[in-house]
Amino acid sequence: QIQLVESGGGLVQTGGSLRLSCAASGRPLKNYAMAWFRQPPGKGREIVSAIDWIATETYYDESVKGRFTISRDNDENMVYLQMNAIIPEDTATYYCAASGTATLATTMSWYHYWGKGTQVTVSA
Repeated sequence: QIQLVESGGGLVQTGGSLRLSCAASGRPLKNYAMAWFRQPPGKGREIVSAIDWIATETYYDESVKGRFTISRDNDENMVYLQMNAIIPEDTATYYCAASGTATLATTMSWYHYWGKGTQVTVSA
């Protein structure tokens, strides 16, 4: 079973940048499609971005398209989310997740393994 640990969250001003990292252990990351989800205060969990096992396909929610970039390093067992031009609506707990498939997956039901999350708070 794969274990996931997120890091890189924090307090950031509007317009700033953050880079979230997800460290995987237990099984090779290359076996899994990966995604970042977020859960804003008082709301449900939503997908932010996803990437297939060899980074040939990516998905971005419309709310982050052009601002966020997902990437992965299978040799280092790491997944990243570069967040630029951050806005207050990006405030949320961000979760890294591993899919039960290697191909791109954009619905939560495909994701079987989750980290505990990292908090991103955006000040106006």
